[in-house]
Amino acid sequence: MTKALINSEMIVWAADRADMSLEAVSEKMKVDVGQVAAWFDGSDQPSFAQAQKLARLLHTPFGFLYLKRPPAEELPIPDLRTVGGDPTTTLDHNFRDLLKDVMFKRDWYRDYCIEVDGEELPFVNSFDLKSNPTLVAQDMKRVLFRGEDFDLKSVPNWEAYLTVLMRKAEDAGIWVMRNGVVGSNTTRGLSVSQFRGFAISDKIVPLIFINGADAKAAQIFTIAHELAHIWLGESGVSNVRIGDADYGTHRALERRCNQIAAEFLVPEDGLRSMWIGANPAGSNIDAGSRHYRVSRIVIARRAYDLGLISEVDYKRYYAFESRRWEEETGSGGDFYRTLPVRNGGRFTHSVVNEAVSGRLLLRQAAALLNTQPGSVMKFHSRRQAA
Repeated sequence: MTKALINSEMIVWAADRADMSLEAVSEKMKVDVGQVAAWFDGSDQPSFAQAQKLARLLHTPFGFLYLKRPPAEELPIPDLRTVGGDPTTTLDHNFRDLLKDVMFKRDWYRDYCIEVDGEELPFVNSFDLKSNPTLVAQDMKRVLFRGEDFDLKSVPNWEAYLTVLMRKAEDAGIWVMRNGVVGSNTTRGLSVSQFRGFAISDKIVPLIFINGADAKAAQIFTIAHELAHIWLGESGVSNVRIGDADYGTHRALERRCNQIAAEFLVPEDGLRSMWIGANPAGSNIDAGSRHYRVSRIVIARRAYDLGLISEVDYKRYYAFESRRWEEETGSGGDFYRTLPVRNGGRFTHSVVNEAVSGRLLLRQAAALLNTQPGSVMKFHSRRQAA
């Protein structure tokens, strides 16, 4: 049997990157755990066929296993998930493959939008880090709600409000994607501990991605945070930890986006005016949640930031409420209903229209939408029927 003569250190690197233990590799490869351990420590080598299978399992290019050291994997957008300058975690292969897929879609869609009209969106990068968070939040509302006073009573709850915000953002020209897996591969779930969202600030096609594996109660803060990135003209990967006193970051940009998001969802003047000090905190939080159509945790967090409740009380409240989040699921349901949610409504309809018109091959449209050619036409048929 011909040995592959690959670098054992690269096997260990690839397994760590894929978040797979030695035992998990053994199980998936159907090879004795002792044999896999020998591959890991370099005392033995897999066969050429085994090495190829190993590379596929670890989502690593086969040639990488022959390198002397891991390659530098630069992200096309900044990684802002840091505390004190040190990365909280290394972005795993699922995120990296997701980002590659998003950038692939973006390359096509940006060219398409330029060809159709090519108009720049004036609100992108219209403010900077020194801008007053209240003014930024107000302008976000002006653009999304087209200068009208949006009546929050028109949405029944915060889940419906999240859907409204996504739709309003798309109507304003912001491409919004929400997915809990890589493409349409349900076996490759996205980790909430890795990231909650990212934004790509661009005058032609600003983009927001929301990790659909996260609880919807948290997603509403994420979309507001990523909208702030667009208004400040700053791209980046975020992992807002609303339960941490510092939101899990010391970065000035992330702190500013959190301030803008909080003011956008729950204006300080409004919450202070309705907060009744004589009432229990829980009563005030429930009232705020009903009024602003956000989760109780978002209200509690805002109350803590404004000094209306103590850090001890907030952490206790967060621990109680967040347990319910764990019971929620991410993007699921009917494939044809979730397709425009996963890929963004405007993008999905543009791709399908181009395919139906014959200007885009069906297989190309399917690749852009992470589906099969037949599913593209079936989606079109359902859309026509609706």
